[in-house]
Amino acid sequence: MKGKMKAQVFYEAEKMKLEEIPIPDVSSIDVLVKVKRVGICGSDISYYYGLSPVGTSTGKGPIVLGHEFTGEVVEVGEVPKMLGLFKPGDRVVVNPVQNCNACYACAKGDTHVCEKLNVPGVTTNGGFAEYCVSRYTGLFKLPDSVSYAAGAFTEPLACVVNAIKKLEIQPGDFVVIFGPGSMGMMMIQMCKAVGAGKIALIGASNDWRLEQGKNFGADYIFNASLKTSKYYTSNLKDTISNLTEGKLADRAIVPTSSNTAFEQAVEVVGNCGIVVHFGLPNEGDIMKIPALSFHTMDKEIRSAWLAPLAWPTAIRSIKEGLVNVEKIITGTFPLEETEKAIRLLKNDPGKQLKVQIKVSD
Repeated sequence: MKGKMKAQVFYEAEKMKLEEIPIPDVSSIDVLVKVKRVGICGSDISYYYGLSPVGTSTGKGPIVLGHEFTGEVVEVGEVPKMLGLFKPGDRVVVNPVQNCNACYACAKGDTHVCEKLNVPGVTTNGGFAEYCVSRYTGLFKLPDSVSYAAGAFTEPLACVVNAIKKLEIQPGDFVVIFGPGSMGMMMIQMCKAVGAGKIALIGASNDWRLEQGKNFGADYIFNASLKTSKYYTSNLKDTISNLTEGKLADRAIVPTSSNTAFEQAVEVVGNCGIVVHFGLPNEGDIMKIPALSFHTMDKEIRSAWLAPLAWPTAIRSIKEGLVNVEKIITGTFPLEETEKAIRLLKNDPGKQLKVQIKVSD
């Protein structure tokens, strides 16, 4: 498909331009997707402000960001066409972490640490554009009952699915979630879906976000930092202990980059508790935990990075209504206002959970 398309081209920190660039060529293993909806991820904000390098050889642009997106197939490469996998008109969601299926990591099933990853929106052009190419191995058909807006949550929800698996929640477990953002709201719902008994949601500053957690199923909400908050607790460990008759939490997960939150998570889990570190820390961050109590209470720490083998579960969870993702959307902007939307999330996040870019109807 030849021609030009509109795209938000990122160059370097706080420099992004709406430009007309060529519609990408389709190789034998590619599928061309007309982009519908794109979610703005926290990593997009970090890239835009220069807090993290993009995945190019230079760590900078030019590149089109955006990796949480849905769309419609418009052109199919020779290989997926031969296999009968996709055709023009198919509604699809793109898994941006596209592994090679040939290295040792892929052979072991560790697809998220593939040695030859292709990641639209991070290493190659992504979804903040009218069209994007994807390797056919990174595409999933979107159920007809799932909207493009809901489908754009599949990538972050797949990451949540991977993390919740690592929590190994048992029926009735008391779970503590640190971070009342969009990931936290999905985690509340997913934890309840797999059997959690009670859930405490912990925030550090924003009471509005904490209160949204109640709408998604949190049983308790606490602010562990802001003394003026009506949900403030000066001693989170004691608070959780009182709620659990002294047993502390069974599980804790940390969908925030805050080291303080992670250290609190380790503190509030009890004997044989599991803590999953989810939020991406900053380079140079050092975790500190009390060694003796961690050891004698037989606690366990796990990290959850990306979403290996979690996509089918994420798609089914949206389709079957286990996780209501559309309720998490607090703003929708056109492609032309992508930069404005990113700046809003950075500078005025007070009443925002998830913001999406609507590229086309």
